[in-house]
Amino acid sequence: MTRRIMRFSAIVSLCTVAACAAVPNDIRREALNDGDVPLLLSSKPTSNVTPFTKQLVCYGEQLKSGNSKPVAIAVGNIRDYTGKQSDLEGYLVTQGGALMAYTALGHLVPGISLYERFDTQIADAELAYLANRQLGNGGQHETVDQQTGETNQVPWMPYYGGSVLQSDYFIVGGITELNFNIQSGGAELGISGIGAKARIYTMNVGLDLRIVGSQSLRVHDTVSIQKQITGYEVGADIFRFFDDTLWDVNSGAKNQEPLHLAVRMAIESALLEIVPTVTGVPAENCDQSPPPIGQTM
Repeated sequence: MTRRIMRFSAIVSLCTVAACAAVPNDIRREALNDGDVPLLLSSKPTSNVTPFTKQLVCYGEQLKSGNSKPVAIAVGNIRDYTGKQSDLEGYLVTQGGALMAYTALGHLVPGISLYERFDTQIADAELAYLANRQLGNGGQHETVDQQTGETNQVPWMPYYGGSVLQSDYFIVGGITELNFNIQSGGAELGISGIGAKARIYTMNVGLDLRIVGSQSLRVHDTVSIQKQITGYEVGADIFRFFDDTLWDVNSGAKNQEPLHLAVRMAIESALLEIVPTVTGVPAENCDQSPPPIGQTM
């Protein structure tokens, strides 16, 4: 009788393993071109929204409805200062903090004017071509010879300066904290080669941002934001002989909040705190708290 129970337990565990490894319904194989090997495809690309996206859009609408002139904001470098790296995976924290900040500020447009200052390589090259009279648009342009006063038609575009508008403020800072396993707990039980385990752990990531006046370099506001990240792991296993056969069965599941999504959310939350300092429009009417777990955004 005991052996039957053990065998039944092993079969149940095998079924559990199969269920954990079941292929989701949205995964498929598809050949994108004739003669290509079919590729494994799953979900389609979607907008990368967060629990703060609606709050940013709401605040942008508030700024738009105001009567004041939109402030001009740029973003500088938001670096990873954690220094955490992996030999196999490289940097553990995203190096794209400035890109995330630009995307978040984009939700506030046209309530603010958003200017590029982070990557001006192409614009600098175009201005250099203009200065060297190398840049054209396929048409003829009228210029005046400063010595003779004659009007000439030339293929290059004349440039008299002033086309790049100044910003009023810029945002800089960095990702400054990545703390592993600030809290963890779990349990594991095994009897006669049959056992189960469960574990939960929490880490956090933190960043510091400031908003600075572009002409005065006055720091108008600073903010430090941290976001905790929680993960869990559960599992069961059987490791023992049934008659002359060794059974080694393992099943389980592991899940964790995305680290880089946590960074994005922290940046968005920080912007909702420091941008109102220079706009004069509070964001209090736009709820900054994410929805409860299980509810849609």
